Amino acid sequence: MNASLTVSRKRPGMGILGWVACLAMLVAIYTALVWVPPDADMGDFQRIFYFHVPSASVAFLSFFVTFLGGIIYLRTRDFRWDVLAVSSAEVGVVFTSIALITGSIWARPIWGAWWTWDPRLTTTLILWFIYVAYLILRKNVDDPSRRASLAAVIGIVGFVDVPIVFMSIRWWRTIHPIVFEPGEFRVAPIMMVTLLVSLVAFTIFYAYLVTVRASLERVQMVVEALEQDPWD
Repeated sequence: MNASLTVSRKRPGMGILGWVACLAMLVAIYTALVWVPPDADMGDFQRIFYFHVPSASVAFLSFFVTFLGGIIYLRTRDFRWDVLAVSSAEVGVVFTSIALITGSIWARPIWGAWWTWDPRLTTTLILWFIYVAYLILRKNVDDPSRRASLAAVIGIVGFVDVPIVFMSIRWWRTIHPIVFEPGEFRVAPIMMVTLLVSLVAFTIFYAYLVTVRASLERVQMVVEALEQDPWD
């Protein structure tokens, strides 16, 4: 176990980041539910878009951080990168779940079904299963070094599905709408502003959640080290 992993007091920055995240989310909720007008075709159901897209985007960011953390851990064997990787993966699973749930809520009135085996939906569900498996594996391997190495491999290989999810609506026949095209946006300017506000808010919220989750993971690793060698 890396001796640099020690329990420390709560950093003042965590509290500030928490308040900033809270304020940003309140602004995002206000702009999505009150400020922006309803869509001309979908009405108020369009408002789900401002939670669905940022959730999916932050999920991609989360798994990229896990991917990057896994690579650096395998190169350095520094457990701090493993802590970052697992923390981001866990938060990423949460945001992927939100994306799947909000997508289903939107699909019911628009598509007439809670779920279809659309390429975008199917590849996103596969992504969710990959990182749930990542977390399950970590719970079932006791040796910290072996656990971190195996998880790093899954986190790296699993990230391959992220670009597949993103490109699925361009590669295969799909009913999922395309919002962003190179050089153009398929939404009104006021809707784009609302979406950007939500993206920023969700990203800040992600950073706060990962910071808190990483602190808990460090404590857990120190506890495991003490249980293995209480006289160390």
